Amino acid sequence: MPIELKMPALSPTMEEGTLAKWLVKEGDEVKSGDILAEIETDKATMEFEAVDEGKIAKILVPEGSEGVKVGAPIAIMAGEGEDASPSPLAGEGQRSEATQGEGAAPKPDVPMGSAPAQAPVETPPAPATPAPSPQPLSRKGGERLERIKASPLARRLAQARNIDLSNVQGSGPGGRIVRADIDAAAGTAPTVAPAAQPAAAPGSHLVMPGPMEQAIPHEEVKLSNIRKTIARRLTEAKQQVPHIYLTVDIQLDALLKLRSELNAGLESRGVKLSVNDLLIKALAQSLIEVPECNVAFAGDHMLKYSRADVSVAVSIPAGLITPIIANADSKSVSAISTEMKELAGLARDGKLQPQQYQGGTASLSNMGMFGIKQFEAVINPPQGMIMAIGAGEKRPYVINDSLQIATIMSATGSFDHRAIDGADGAKLMKRFKELVEKPLEMLA
Repeated sequence: MPIELKMPALSPTMEEGTLAKWLVKEGDEVKSGDILAEIETDKATMEFEAVDEGKIAKILVPEGSEGVKVGAPIAIMAGEGEDASPSPLAGEGQRSEATQGEGAAPKPDVPMGSAPAQAPVETPPAPATPAPSPQPLSRKGGERLERIKASPLARRLAQARNIDLSNVQGSGPGGRIVRADIDAAAGTAPTVAPAAQPAAAPGSHLVMPGPMEQAIPHEEVKLSNIRKTIARRLTEAKQQVPHIYLTVDIQLDALLKLRSELNAGLESRGVKLSVNDLLIKALAQSLIEVPECNVAFAGDHMLKYSRADVSVAVSIPAGLITPIIANADSKSVSAISTEMKELAGLARDGKLQPQQYQGGTASLSNMGMFGIKQFEAVINPPQGMIMAIGAGEKRPYVINDSLQIATIMSATGSFDHRAIDGADGAKLMKRFKELVEKPLEMLA
């Protein structure tokens, strides 16, 4: 029998995704392992692989569709010897279910598409459940009923603002109504009592048109799934994690000299170390030597890690992602350098696999290349700390009781105070400073 291909959960936090691009078309034969589509998750753009063999009978969700719920049908695949041309009405019914998410469910006793095209549509009995989604159907030309194409978010917003979807012109793919259309119609929509407003998700809020917004020239930029996830997680981190910040000034001259010497020796192998590669190694070694900071708070208990997996912040066009150098404490700086370059390239191309950015025991964020002297980074839960690295710059510095000029870098550790005491955080900062100022210890 035909197989429904459903929107996969490509990350543990994924609830819905954007079907960015189809790599197959209707009628194509596919085998297990073939790439069917590119899907934008809450973390990255990932590939969707086939697990069965067959022929793509019907594509239910067009590429570019946003807000497709995990588990919603996106295509139908016919097996060997099966009919690969489902009836148009069946395909339309599947497409409505996939794109509307929270719309009216099909009746279980009547096969979709079994009623004649000209037969009148009977209204099913009202279920003993909460009120249905607003205006799911619209009459076209007085002859037949067609479903209004709208994203689940647009339906919820329309219901909350008492907006009739049949009066809204959709600007999404295939005329689909999206959030921007609801926001545009909200200026003329009747107001809704505060009690009827749905509870806002953590880290989100609705921006209503106001005098300043209308008066100032602006453009509305739709948030990607990655940016939405960043906003939610950072808000939760600042609201729920009590941060404590500890800063040290570190002399970089010895590390810069060692880096030059190592690069001269590694040139024949095509490896070029960055300062950041050495700092990753220093942080990982510090976490092993101060295990009280290599932890995660987990409610009524703590997780104490036996290895240091360092997440490294990488800026990409869609936002920020943190690929992980696993076992960084036991890897050579040349191996860290090579792996970091590969992961950064995959991150910028949106090709990181979940195991390459999920997890980590601590993070490092370096903004020194932008000339930032010092900053305080937000912890990436459930990790217990993050190290913020500023720019190395020439400063007056006391060396052997005399004032000299040295290359100084400010580093600030942000610690989860529920799991890490200030004294333990200070020990880690002290050890990190010692390793950077005497970098040969990292190579022993």
